[in-house]
Amino acid sequence: MNLSPSMTDAHDVIELSPTTLLAERSVSMSNALARAAQNLDLNEKRLIAIGLAKTDSMSQQGLALAANAGWKLTLNAQEYADEFGVTTSTAYKQLRSACEHLYERSIGFVVPGKVKGSGKKADTVRRWRWVSAVEYSEGEGYVQLNFSPEIAPHLLGLRHRFTSYKLKQAARFDTVYAWRLYELLKSWSDTGRWSPTVEEFNEIMETPPSFRADFKALRVRCIEPSVEALNAKAGLVVSWKPLRYGARKVSALEFVFAPVAQSDLFGPEAPEDLGVLVSAEDLLGSGEASA
Repeated sequence: MNLSPSMTDAHDVIELSPTTLLAERSVSMSNALARAAQNLDLNEKRLIAIGLAKTDSMSQQGLALAANAGWKLTLNAQEYADEFGVTTSTAYKQLRSACEHLYERSIGFVVPGKVKGSGKKADTVRRWRWVSAVEYSEGEGYVQLNFSPEIAPHLLGLRHRFTSYKLKQAARFDTVYAWRLYELLKSWSDTGRWSPTVEEFNEIMETPPSFRADFKALRVRCIEPSVEALNAKAGLVVSWKPLRYGARKVSALEFVFAPVAQSDLFGPEAPEDLGVLVSAEDLLGSGEASA
């Protein structure tokens, strides 16, 4: 099944050596990309993450070439199954599902601006596809992704204002909401705090209209399960609380987080088993963490 225009041979295919541990590779992107609405479901997010983890193995020379011409990489169903703890049969299905729509997925960035001479607001919206081409081999169960040079500045050679985490850390999440919240908090690691408005949170997390109309639904089905997942699986202690400004309606959220002490030494155990040095209550003070 070919789901996009044919890929040219001008792009080198990135392959990992047999001794490379993919799970130990990093998934990296600019903070701007981490904080944008990404337009990906869980299977697509997993596919992109493996692609970025494989990109982490690219040489400096390869990075320079890829930034100018784009780059291609291959991954197979067995790699996907190993990283995300699913059967090979499930991996085939999820890869096929991810490939069916990935070519159409794009990221939008709003660049603030003003009209020259008048000072009026004139923001610029920029959109890029995640990939310029996708190929899925029906019989052999492998995928080839082509990343375009347009998105390269947000993925390659990052030195400042970027978000990075190990693939193995994110592979534990079974919802895209938990994964995105983890990514967003990682992008604010320098402050240990993120305080979006409810509107901003819904836009970035791409929640459905029912969540936007009913804060309780947002809290019960998105925020609380995601915070619980991060506390159990992400090596973070995370607390949150709703913020109200002059009215009873919740207008903003506050997330406060800190790394779990010694988490890397103990593997995937839940934070309560790791001798956490800071509690959720300590992070937020006396504030409540629910509406």
